[in-house]
Amino acid sequence: MANKRARQAAIKELISTQAIGSQEELRALLDAQGLDVTQSTLSRDIHEMRLARVPTADGIRYRPADAAPPASGTPTLDALLPQLLTRIDGVGELLVLHTPPGGAQPIAFAIDHEQGPDVLGTIAGDDTILIICRSAEARTRLDTRLRRLARRAIPPSTPSGRPAPSKES
Repeated sequence: MANKRARQAAIKELISTQAIGSQEELRALLDAQGLDVTQSTLSRDIHEMRLARVPTADGIRYRPADAAPPASGTPTLDALLPQLLTRIDGVGELLVLHTPPGGAQPIAFAIDHEQGPDVLGTIAGDDTILIICRSAEARTRLDTRLRRLARRAIPPSTPSGRPAPSKES
């Protein structure tokens, strides 16, 4: 328990004094301080400490969730999706969004804070978001809405979950 407290204190100090945008960057900084931590342990710490990756003027950075800007200042899906959404796949009640590295958590944060009726919750990695919807119909509505908000052509999925081949193929 003392090791966990020391590790989480070091994490808090690092994110308050440095712009850290990824778990790997944070893990390397902890390692430099003599704290060897696995990715799964670091993920648990980030979750327990309620840290969120939020867009800042310098890029996407870790901040305590309660220190994130109020909802009115939080980037919205219509601001994030055109920049970060690269692909959408879905099956049943599940929708999977793909982003460039570092793009998943801000989008998941925005989806979670919308508290829309179709979404039960999200799980975000570095470049992938799993969205659990209330029904297959809810997934279809959300898929359509996200594509519209992205304002650009995102390849539709085939039943196999892979993007449909382009007409140029």
